[in-house]
Amino acid sequence: MKVALVHDYLTQRGGAERVFELLCQYFPGADVYTSLYDPERTIELGDRQVRTTLLQAMPNASKYFRLLAPFYYPAFRALDLQDYDLIVSSSTSFAKAVRKGTHAKHICFCHNVPRFLWDTQNYLREYRDFQAFYPAIDMVFKMLRKADLTYSQEPDLYIANSTTVARRIEKLYNRPAMTVNYPIDANMFHFSAEKGDFYLASARLLGYKRVDVIVEAFSRLGWPLVVSGEGPDRKRLEEMSAPNVRFVGYVSDAERASLLSRAKLVVVAALEDYGLVPVEANASGTPVVSYGAGGVLDTQIPGLTGLFFQEQTAASLEAALLEAVRVQWDYSSIRDHALSRFTKKVFFDRIGRVIDEFCDRRSMSLVR
Repeated sequence: MKVALVHDYLTQRGGAERVFELLCQYFPGADVYTSLYDPERTIELGDRQVRTTLLQAMPNASKYFRLLAPFYYPAFRALDLQDYDLIVSSSTSFAKAVRKGTHAKHICFCHNVPRFLWDTQNYLREYRDFQAFYPAIDMVFKMLRKADLTYSQEPDLYIANSTTVARRIEKLYNRPAMTVNYPIDANMFHFSAEKGDFYLASARLLGYKRVDVIVEAFSRLGWPLVVSGEGPDRKRLEEMSAPNVRFVGYVSDAERASLLSRAKLVVVAALEDYGLVPVEANASGTPVVSYGAGGVLDTQIPGLTGLFFQEQTAASLEAALLEAVRVQWDYSSIRDHALSRFTKKVFFDRIGRVIDEFCDRRSMSLVR
C-alpha cells in the first residue's frame, strides 16, 4: 500500500505536531506532505523528505503562517496525491482538503474543527494584535467557513482525539467520528509515591487556561502552589497572587517531570479539547483536580485518578480541593491507569486495528 501523510503546516511544535510525529513513526515508509515546513521550529523528522506546497516559496511564510489562511485550501487542493492508496491527514483545519484518487482511502486525524473559523471571538482573545482587524477578518472567514464545510466531506473516516471533539465533528460537519485518545511518552515521566508539600499548575499562561481561577483559590486557601509555564497572562496572575503562590516560568522537561511526580495534586482549570497534562500527571502517580468538562471526561476517573469541579470559579475549585485532600489516593493505581490506556503502544495497536478494519487487506499489503 502506498501511503501519504499530510499535516496542516510544520512550523511549530505543539500537540498536533507531536501526534503527526507518531504517525510518521507508525508509517516509516510513507511520503510526507505539508503546506509549509520549517525544520528549525517543528518536530524532528530526520532525513525524511518533506514535500511542501507553493506557499513554501513565499518570503517569511513560515513566520507569518497564520496570515496565509485564505491560501491553504487551494494549496492543498493543488497537491497531486492521485497515486496513493491511503492518505492519512493530521488536521485542525486545512489538510483534510487534499484530493485522493478514486481507489484511495482518506483517514483524517482531526484534532479539532478550526477554532479560528468557528469560535473566532474567543480565538482572537489569544492573538490581540489581530482584534483591530476583526471586521475584515470576519468577512474573509465567512468564505473560509463555506470552504471548510465543503472540504470536510473529503475524508472517508474521521478520528477524533476525544469524545468532545468527535461530537463537534458530528455536529458541524454532519460526519460520524470515532475516538482514539492520543498517547503520552511514558518514558518521560517517573513514578513517585513520595509527594512534596506543594500543589502544581502546569500550563501556558493564556486566558483560556483559567490559571486565574487556580491562583485565586490557592491565594484564599493559603496552600503552597507552584505555577510552571510562561505566557502573556503571567504579569496579571502574579499581581493577583498571594505569597504562597510561586511562579517558576519555563522549566525543562526533566524539571517538569520532577514537579509532576512530587506534587500532592495537579490542578487544571481549562476547558480542553483533550489535554495531556492530566494524563502526564497520572503517569507520574499524581492525582488531578480538573474542571469537569472536555477531554478530561475521557481520561480521568473520579475517585481513582482525581476529582472534578463543575464551575470555572475559585469557590467550586476550593470545594473540590478540600474534598481531594481527604482522599487516600492509591498512587500506583493512578499510574497503572495511565499506562494501560495512554501509551504509544496502546495508540499504535488501536491505529493498527482501525487500518485493518477500514482498508481491504485482501487486496493490499501494508509495507512497514
